[in-house]
Amino acid sequence: MNIVVNEELKAYIDPLTPEEHEALERSILTEGCRDALVLWGDVLVDGHNRYGICQKHGLPFQTVQNTRFKTIEDVHLWMIDQHLGRRSISDFLRGVLALRKKDIVDERRARALAETAQPDDGAPFDADTPAAESPAESPAESAAALPSPAPLSSREAIARAARLSSNQVVMIEKIQKQAAPELVAAVKSGVISINTAAAVASLPAEEQVSAANAGKDELRQAAKRVREARRKPREASAESDTADQLAGQQLDAVQMLERRVAELTAENDGLRRQVAELRAQLATAGSP
Repeated sequence: MNIVVNEELKAYIDPLTPEEHEALERSILTEGCRDALVLWGDVLVDGHNRYGICQKHGLPFQTVQNTRFKTIEDVHLWMIDQHLGRRSISDFLRGVLALRKKDIVDERRARALAETAQPDDGAPFDADTPAAESPAESPAESAAALPSPAPLSSREAIARAARLSSNQVVMIEKIQKQAAPELVAAVKSGVISINTAAAVASLPAEEQVSAANAGKDELRQAAKRVREARRKPREASAESDTADQLAGQQLDAVQMLERRVAELTAENDGLRRQVAELRAQLATAGSP
């Protein structure tokens, strides 16, 4: 059997850690290769580690064709869904895969809309001209294509697909966009959490690399410094708001007192006029 290992497909999902690979090898040596390798024509889609172990030890294995793959995007989406359905992958990888799925689905929809919008060029259809066959197709294979997945049109939808929180998705997006490769490697390997990696990703690239090379403790300290630096402006702003509020309260009190003084002054002036009028009346009444 001719099995083709496509390096791009092999690397599409993060490889097993050395410990995970050793555990899989022990299992196959003890129990054999229980799960069939999934092929797309001659191309190996799922089971690269099992295939490598079986080849290394000369062990037998089974294969199965997925006849529903029509494009490499179908393969990618199937691989993503297979791994999102497993519990053993990390939260970071879940988020990365869900974001990849979103990009593929968005590109497909944009392409479909563009094709729909294009006017018919009037080219004649030749029924005798065969369509280009994908690697998985053969004359005997006529299975329906895979259904189009629902769009992941919001961060909440991405989070549901990955079984994460929306906040975790935001942090993973930030890591993908801003993190140096050394920092990405640290969070992939589980050395640091997604939260810590997202904080460190705010730093310049050289500081990220320096912290990652220094190890777990330095990465945590770097994340702590980032959080403290963010906290200080917020605290200063809160203090400023409090001072402004107190100043406003004091100004209101002063204005209230000034109004009260003006009222009392006017009232006092009125009383003085009344006293003066009474004295004048008494003086007039007492004169001969």
